[in-house]
Amino acid sequence: MERLLLWIAQGGGLGRVPKIPGTVGTLGGFPLTALLLLPGNFWAYLTGCVLCIPISAWICARAERSLDEKDPPSVVLDEIIAVPICFLGIFGVMEFNDPDPSQHPLDAFFRIQNWGAWTIALFALFRLFDIWKPGPINTIQKMKNGWGVTMDDVLAGVVVSVILGVAFLLIQ
Repeated sequence: MERLLLWIAQGGGLGRVPKIPGTVGTLGGFPLTALLLLPGNFWAYLTGCVLCIPISAWICARAERSLDEKDPPSVVLDEIIAVPICFLGIFGVMEFNDPDPSQHPLDAFFRIQNWGAWTIALFALFRLFDIWKPGPINTIQKMKNGWGVTMDDVLAGVVVSVILGVAFLLIQ
């Protein structure tokens, strides 16, 4: 069981890439985002994002114990679960700014102009805030039992979500 949990914490091996495990691990967040988009419903997506947080904290805590290391670089589940959170601002604008959101499920994101540029901006901003860890992002990292590992990335994801959500609202 410990080996399976460590494998999940390491993003199926993405976190074992030398030198840039967090950056490579972040890529694992895009398949999770696609999975959470399957219902095509903002509320289901949001619920999935929220449920991933305590699961990540628990698995990351187990990985820290297995590796006998605080916030090991190879543990990238925290980056993976943060990527869908980064999309919440854009998806929220899509949901609440449309008079009939039922006609435009979340996968409509892939039909908007420049969706690739939004995705690249999301990736770059998330990596910036995850590495830089300004203010409360750094402070929250001190939490124990896997919560610090997870919550700094969650908070970085929330910051990116707000930035991109506002930008998306202004541009659309």
